[in-house]
Amino acid sequence: MRVKKSHEIAQAQEIPSDRFSSWLRRTRQAQKTNEEASVPCGACTACCTSSYFIHIRPDETDTLAKIPKELLFAAPGLPKGHVVLGYDKNGHCPMFIGNKCSIYENRPQTCRQYDCRIFSATGLSTGSEKPLITQQAGRWRFDFPTPQDHEHFRALQAAAKFLREHADSFPPGFVPDNPTQQAVVAIKVYEVFLHTTHEDKNGEHAARNHELVKAVLAAYERFEAKESKTQ
Repeated sequence: MRVKKSHEIAQAQEIPSDRFSSWLRRTRQAQKTNEEASVPCGACTACCTSSYFIHIRPDETDTLAKIPKELLFAAPGLPKGHVVLGYDKNGHCPMFIGNKCSIYENRPQTCRQYDCRIFSATGLSTGSEKPLITQQAGRWRFDFPTPQDHEHFRALQAAAKFLREHADSFPPGFVPDNPTQQAVVAIKVYEVFLHTTHEDKNGEHAARNHELVKAVLAAYERFEAKESKTQ
């Protein structure tokens, strides 16, 4: 019997995803409208068992009614009424019971919008802190049928890299410490990095970075303004 090679095993574990530009367009739209993400999770429950704090807004009354109050605490830095659902000693969501979500039909909006493909799309990672998420995110394989798909992929990865490497150049708190939130910001501002080479020419590196920071901030404001109009 032929023994499979390591790369063959890895390929067998890969999960095909959408055309990249289509996924990116839907993800940005979902961020503007709070639509639910459509993720072919299969049997994966990594996000339910990876020590995530789940933000719940005060208007999510059906969700709040399903969660015991003693499991909720005030969300740091957010207005009164915003709460966070923590996790148990094993890193599991306390509503994850019997290997499934016990409040699935009323699960928080945060859970509905979560899509671990943002890590493979942006090049960001939760690393060793959340190994199950890192493993699952690494299995996704987007489709790149056109040069446009490659171009948007490179721009998104460049955006995430720039945010991470130049966090100190932005206003305090603009670039989150959390890689999930970093990925969300990158998705909102990636268009700044389309058709840009990011090369250091004639010693203009610092000036170029300054212009990119301004462009990123402006792009974020535009995105947020459009988001508020759709709500």
